[in-house]
Amino acid sequence: MDIYIEDYGRRLYGLCMNLCREREGADDLYQETWLKALQHFDQYDQNLDFEPWITRICINAYKDICRRKKRSPFFDLFQSSEEKDAVMEMAPGRERNYLELKDAVDRLDEKLRITVILFYFNGLDQKQTAETLNVPLGTVKSRLSTARKQLREMMLDE
Repeated sequence: MDIYIEDYGRRLYGLCMNLCREREGADDLYQETWLKALQHFDQYDQNLDFEPWITRICINAYKDICRRKKRSPFFDLFQSSEEKDAVMEMAPGRERNYLELKDAVDRLDEKLRITVILFYFNGLDQKQTAETLNVPLGTVKSRLSTARKQLREMMLDE
């Protein structure tokens, strides 16, 4: 399991931060994800990519935590502007647009928001996103299209 943590730990923690917004929640989700992965490692088909499998576990653990807390989660990509710049390769002067976009993503329906995070911010392709969410490819395409339309409308309204 150590090799998987070494290879996928950083990206997984980034996903946890994207989903939870704050470090304490991300730490809890990260630990919960690896614990569940360890408990169910015998169910992992080693002929398939590991990243969609661990990402699906993370998303499901996140949903479980949200149900337990009975609260609506919020989206915040990173704790510092340096992290934002490094990942998003954001040009100077574009931070205002980025913050507006982040706020708009916050307002998306949870299914759309998670799909956007996986596809645009976690770098999964549409097929991997579908596998991770355990939904048909067409559903991912539809969610992304709907999210883009809603985001465009929100951004124009502001």
